[in-house]
Amino acid sequence: MTKRPWLIVAAVAAVPRLAVLLVERHDILTSFTEKSDDLAQVFLRTGTFGFVPGHPTAWTQPLYAWFLIPVYWIFGRSWWAVGAIQIAVAVGTALLVYEVGRRFVSRRVGLVAACVATLNPYLVWHDVHENREILDQFVAVAIVLLTMILAGRRSLWLGAVLGITLALAILGNTRLLFLPLICCAFLVGREPRTWAVVGVVLAGCALALVPWVVRNKVSVGCFTLTTDTRALWKANNLNTYETLAEGKWIDDVPPLPDEPPTPEFAGAYYKVYGKVLPVNECERMRFYRHLVFEFWRDHPGEKAKLAGQASWMLWDPQAIRTKGRAESDGAVDVLREWAQPAYSIALFVLGVLGVWLLPGRLALLGAVLLAYQTLLAMGFAGATRYRVPWDFLIALAAAAAVWWALDRRRGRHAP
Repeated sequence: MTKRPWLIVAAVAAVPRLAVLLVERHDILTSFTEKSDDLAQVFLRTGTFGFVPGHPTAWTQPLYAWFLIPVYWIFGRSWWAVGAIQIAVAVGTALLVYEVGRRFVSRRVGLVAACVATLNPYLVWHDVHENREILDQFVAVAIVLLTMILAGRRSLWLGAVLGITLALAILGNTRLLFLPLICCAFLVGREPRTWAVVGVVLAGCALALVPWVVRNKVSVGCFTLTTDTRALWKANNLNTYETLAEGKWIDDVPPLPDEPPTPEFAGAYYKVYGKVLPVNECERMRFYRHLVFEFWRDHPGEKAKLAGQASWMLWDPQAIRTKGRAESDGAVDVLREWAQPAYSIALFVLGVLGVWLLPGRLALLGAVLLAYQTLLAMGFAGATRYRVPWDFLIALAAAAAVWWALDRRRGRHAP
């Protein structure tokens, strides 16, 4: 009997994704891949974590590529392997959401929240395709669960686990660099005597990040998590606002005149022509970072406009639809236009109503984490894929509102 909620959650998560996987099987490794796929293939062929054999890179967050490497190594680069294992990750994420709800609200709230969160139309479709947010979801829920447990009791080993999980989150998405400070501030705010636990959390996070940072210094030339500050520049220049307003994405921002090639472009060039283009990643990193700081300093009004635009794009109930996508004007866009807004609007409304019904510390942590994501969007860029890994927090509040309404109705009709 105690296993039944877990089975329900697992089935609700797995069945629709399996259906999407079977329909999309021919496109999983052709139309919707990303740079991590190239990195995994080059690594398995040559032992180089880069786009060109013998030329290591730190151009992107490494977690998803390292996730794909053992999948390709064990099962081969196949649609069924990628899809099945990512469905397993999605099931694990849903079960963790259930555990958060069960532990800190109630079993029935956890069950509804897990089902609601995993049935997000955006996630059901994207979770079977290659995209790094599949791991962002899992570590996000794990971080909330571990932080909430530590807020109730001091445990050094759980603090170490939380630190390592935070490091994985950063290696999957460098936008989360300051998340360890937020979690530690939350722990100290709840119980001042948790300094030892906080120290273990920060130490565990730092120790887990050090190997990658040192590797980048040795192999690429600079201490860094990623050298792709060009992405930050694409989201912060005088052409960004107009590009996004036209329905395009930051990748469509006009490049600089005589811009040197990116490592990703160098990899594509090598595939076609077999020639290696020289790329100085560390120099490019510093160059684009300088341009971003100059833009913030010299154009505060334009940056304010971009911040507002990014906030709206992050919280837009419709999934962001940019021009030039392979799935434009197809069934996926129909889902984005109708199913996703219907789901998101209901989720947001119920979430606002239900946040007051959650335990105080869970409501506070959820509000702070969602505010952090909004601030990140204002500094970088906003898109549905940056928000959905954290939508489970809203689902918990929405589930609490649903059960509160049901209880009221039952009480009104009770004899």
